[in-house]
Amino acid sequence: MKSPFRHLLVLPAALLSLAAGNYEPRDGDIVFQDSQAPESLAIQMATDSPYSHVGIVVVRDGEPVVWEAVNPVTATPFAQWVARGREGHFVAKRLVDAGELLGDEGARRLQQTLEDFAGRPYDFRFSWSSDAIYCSELVWKSYDKALGIRLSTPRRMGDYDLSHPAVREQLGERFGDAVPLDAPVVSPAALFDSPRLRKVHEP
Repeated sequence: MKSPFRHLLVLPAALLSLAAGNYEPRDGDIVFQDSQAPESLAIQMATDSPYSHVGIVVVRDGEPVVWEAVNPVTATPFAQWVARGREGHFVAKRLVDAGELLGDEGARRLQQTLEDFAGRPYDFRFSWSSDAIYCSELVWKSYDKALGIRLSTPRRMGDYDLSHPAVREQLGERFGDAVPLDAPVVSPAALFDSPRLRKVHEP
């Protein structure tokens, strides 16, 4: 596998962000960013959060990647993932009891679960089916399946703030007039606020 760090010379934002705080990626770290994707503003407005995208860090042969649900679910070199966010900013959180639960066996189970999701398309309709999957759903289900940890309680889609024009536009494109208000949804904000996690990096 080619080293993701070969990109650092052409990714100054990623370099600065990685250097700030001397962040050392570990298996299972959950990383958050503003992805600047078309639906990013809608997610931020609906969930009252600066973060619209989330993934899970896995360290392969000493080199970190971020497993993320884009299109399709894939492992992205860490520096490339960081550079995609607004101004290279990201926040990393870690299980409070990571030392106990994310040893060799826990990390192996988590990586295997992520690999099982690999290749699945992005779920633009935010359904709870795993045939297609969105970013925070990937994180939530991977932790649940691999480690038996539910990082948050899914909420009804209708419980989010759907009043912002950007939110209504995105919902209209996906559902027309039939928005599934009772569908369970887990957001990046819900994961960010999980009491099971502690912050380990924020520039």
